[in-house]
Amino acid sequence: MSTALLDAIEFTAGAQPGVPPVASIVVLHGLGADGNDFVPIAQELDLSAIGPVRFVFPHAPVRPVTLNGGYAMRAWYDLYPPSTVPGVPRREDAPGLRAACQQVQALLDREAALGVPPERTVLMGFSQGCAMALMAGLRAPQRLAGLVGLSGYLPLAPTTAAERSTANLATPIFMAHGLHDTVVVPERGSTSRDLLRGLGHQVDWHAYPMEHSVCMEEVADLNRWLLAVLSTPGAGGAVEA
Repeated sequence: MSTALLDAIEFTAGAQPGVPPVASIVVLHGLGADGNDFVPIAQELDLSAIGPVRFVFPHAPVRPVTLNGGYAMRAWYDLYPPSTVPGVPRREDAPGLRAACQQVQALLDREAALGVPPERTVLMGFSQGCAMALMAGLRAPQRLAGLVGLSGYLPLAPTTAAERSTANLATPIFMAHGLHDTVVVPERGSTSRDLLRGLGHQVDWHAYPMEHSVCMEEVADLNRWLLAVLSTPGAGGAVEA
């Protein structure tokens, strides 16, 4: 994977002539999708109380995915079938994950170069994008406003404690999962939540009666959380069990 800046869709919600964005939200799509996937969801958010907010929806590179028979599709990293041996963890594409992490960091650096401070930038992702948002966000060298992980999990979990950045130890995290998700089963999400909380991270957890998708109740909860973390730098939302 190249570390060249990824192509992306961008728009500024609440754009005003002569007024630069006061915050940025970088949204990472899931396996096989592209940056267009979450544009409609972002358009449902009302962040007008904050001011103009730039949304960035990058397209993951096209690569073969082992789990899908080697078929080439947009993917942040390769996926392998679950282990058939009891007690043996699922194999993870560590090189691919680390290369994608560098690409995500390049997007965060670009937002800073465009004038939005890292502490006013939220990194968000769905499914595979959730994995990248959590991995890259926890390792980012600059303090971010918040991390959003939807219907996903924490990759390379055993290395998180050693590799995470001290800058984001207190960064609020919003995690949500469908109770009927058969693509990324709920236990993978809740296990990631528990691991992050065990490391001292503030995780605002939500579960919904849905499959591997997004529901309007989730969008409303996310909207409230985003208003909280972006209205006052460093502020976080309430934590739910």
